[in-house]
Amino acid sequence: MVVLSTAKEEGMTLTWDVFGIGTAAVDDLLLVERYPEADSKVNILESMRQGGGQTATAMVAAARQGARAAFCCRLGLDDLSRFTLSELQKEGVETSACHQDRQGSPYHSIIIVDTQKHTRTIFHSGGNVSPPPELINAELISRTRVLFVDDNSGPAGIKAARIAASLGIPVIADVEPDPPPEVVELLPLVDHLIIGSKLAQTLSGESSEPAMAFALCGTQRACCVVTAGEKGCWYAQRGASAVHVPGHKVDVVDTTGCGDVFHGVYAATLARGDSLPDAIALANASAALKATRPGGRLGIPDLETARAFLHGSHTQTLEGLTHA
Repeated sequence: MVVLSTAKEEGMTLTWDVFGIGTAAVDDLLLVERYPEADSKVNILESMRQGGGQTATAMVAAARQGARAAFCCRLGLDDLSRFTLSELQKEGVETSACHQDRQGSPYHSIIIVDTQKHTRTIFHSGGNVSPPPELINAELISRTRVLFVDDNSGPAGIKAARIAASLGIPVIADVEPDPPPEVVELLPLVDHLIIGSKLAQTLSGESSEPAMAFALCGTQRACCVVTAGEKGCWYAQRGASAVHVPGHKVDVVDTTGCGDVFHGVYAATLARGDSLPDAIALANASAALKATRPGGRLGIPDLETARAFLHGSHTQTLEGLTHA
């Protein structure tokens, strides 16, 4: 059992289980039989719009697991920003900490999903999602059990992580390949690092996932998880050898958002006080279930569905997935 009680709980009121600072996006999905070659045409089988983004989707996943989740980023006054807030609020994610001005905007992605090869191609326009650092203070951060940040959270995310460290609040980070330079300031503040094998290899200099997880956990972090798609993941806790959690066999439709879902479920489970092995097992299963539906959020399971999948109720589980 992981005990997350800290000094702040003795004198302050906890509002959230997980508070996330980082990326929000709007994803327009086009499902096609095959990705088109140059100078060719293909029929669109299905199109849809969903909310996306690393931290925003992670908070949706945490909320579907029953966690009290809140989200903070910079948004604009445009339709994409309004859509972003509406989708989060529908999921029960608290958005009162979001900052809106004319300079803010979510990322906007057009995602083409090849339904034969189960691959995706993402075209995106840059957003401006890092909130003003002056919005972040100890009173705000003290209201959560777990802090979640990503590599686009900017100076606000770094400030929040420093405050969390001073208060004894665990920090979870999602860092994608080719992160911005300021991520070097963020990484030392992260207690739970969950990253893909490509970036893990770059950061650790190791060639195998177990060695990557062990090296990146070291003696300073509580845990490092290295994810590797259908192979599952490897995780190492402080001072211990890496452990492999195999991937689940599912009928893959779209892997968009699988990593975000892993992060969000891990954060929710950690905040609930479950053991790290249990958190990773549930996160791994939830990410697999997400892959059975298109888009980053359509297939995110609730807690009951994810647990049923882990216990082998596969058919019932797939029928019970949350739909947008």
